[in-house]
Amino acid sequence: MVQVQTFVFSPLAENTYVLYDDTREAVIIDPGCYTRQEQEDLSGFIKRHGLTPVKLLNTHAHIDHVLGNAWVKRQFGIDIYLHENELQVLKWSQVMAPAFGVPAYEEAGVDHFLIPGQTVAFGKASLEIRFVPGHAPGHVAFVNHADRFVIGGDVLFKGSIGRTDFPLCDFETLANSIRTQFYTLPDDFTVYPGHFDSTTIGREKKSNPFVKG
Repeated sequence: MVQVQTFVFSPLAENTYVLYDDTREAVIIDPGCYTRQEQEDLSGFIKRHGLTPVKLLNTHAHIDHVLGNAWVKRQFGIDIYLHENELQVLKWSQVMAPAFGVPAYEEAGVDHFLIPGQTVAFGKASLEIRFVPGHAPGHVAFVNHADRFVIGGDVLFKGSIGRTDFPLCDFETLANSIRTQFYTLPDDFTVYPGHFDSTTIGREKKSNPFVKG
């Protein structure tokens, strides 16, 4: 069974996830750790639980989701995975970092491109890669069918959706991603979003005010 540990990092209150199973292999998703204390919180959890991080996965490259990429890559010696369409967003994040109050942001290069339809493996677990653009042009989500959850990034929130007022965003594209890639999952799947509390597919299909199921 995959365990999901959530950290809330940075002034932008971004959700960073550590996923691991009984093999103690782990993946780190969207590391938003920026301060030394946040870095110690993440590394301390990994050390206490005897975990071995094997991959760094990014749902997308907005600044709050990549703040800790360089540090995580260096600290744990692991590769970074991102969709190819996010390279332009990654460059934009470098330029925009000071405007978001993070002048010391350190960019890290991408080692591998995520390909929708393929899977990411760690330990005994696997994550299906789903292409869900709209909030960002190369946004992906990670679906674990065995344990019935999705790491969704900034696509679908509890009672809300990802913003579409940034460059390269589009509401209709995002709504289509939610309907075709999220709402087609069973209702009991848990959604772990990039911000705020978790929710379920069924709850959002029934009551999300922005995209109806």
